[in-house]
Amino acid sequence: MAEQTKKRKNHHPVSGKNLLIATLLNLVITVVEIAGGLLSNSLALLSDALHNLSDTFATFIAYVAIHVGKRNPTAKKTFGYKRVEILAAMLNAVILIIICFYLFREAWERLQDPEPIKSMIVIIVAMIGLGANLLAVALLRKDSRKSINVKAAYVHLIGDSLSSVVVVLAAAAIQLFSIYWLDPLVTFLIGIYLIREAYVILKEAVNILMQSTPENINVKKIQSKVEAFPEVSSLHHLHVWTLDENEIHLEAHVELSEDRKISETAEIQKKTEKMLMEKFHIRHITLQFEYDPDHAQNLIANGKEK
Repeated sequence: MAEQTKKRKNHHPVSGKNLLIATLLNLVITVVEIAGGLLSNSLALLSDALHNLSDTFATFIAYVAIHVGKRNPTAKKTFGYKRVEILAAMLNAVILIIICFYLFREAWERLQDPEPIKSMIVIIVAMIGLGANLLAVALLRKDSRKSINVKAAYVHLIGDSLSSVVVVLAAAAIQLFSIYWLDPLVTFLIGIYLIREAYVILKEAVNILMQSTPENINVKKIQSKVEAFPEVSSLHHLHVWTLDENEIHLEAHVELSEDRKISETAEIQKKTEKMLMEKFHIRHITLQFEYDPDHAQNLIANGKEK
């Protein structure tokens, strides 16, 4: 009981204040880097500015999504608004990928015809951006472990911090050796990293929205554990999914080995739920008990697996 209480307390303790501060920091960085990029003629700095702009949207969307997600369930939305965070994470990832491909096109044109840049301006502006990004990363680090939505914003900020470091190093090399093709090359490197990170978040969000079985859950193992009870003949029509990245749900049909009273099935249900909580950490469980059913007993409803 104490464990359940603790889990409820820690279920959604995400700081909206930190997200709002991170949003404002990124908005300031974006304005400064756009101005610096235009003054210095640096595509890498402008790409960093656009990335920061996407960070601004990412953190703001995360902030709004968290507040919307806290709304109570209604008669129309009985599960509440928890998946708003998942939608926000997916939107953030898609925006980031689109921006990266736009920058790839611009960088390719610059590689064909490198242009001189004012590297000292780039170094100063990128250093300012790096400092602000590191502060925002520190603010969101803890909450990124609690919410996929905040994690999406957090990954945006990490990527931008790394890109700022690379921009500074490239600008220093350009300042010393006039290697102007480094500017678009850095843009490609930053974009490849960001697409990889965005894909991971996008895949996780899509799996949740498609109600896929969580990766840490083995449905065959659940079936064998439940069918090990002497009162149970079979477990079928089993579905396991996540409402958000934390809340796992399970529903299934449990066929009893003999006809029993409702009061007796209540004890079997209690024992089954306890096992599922302890072994698989599933806390939202719906079980339908039956005896000698007249429907197919596939493990997966309407599926071929038996």
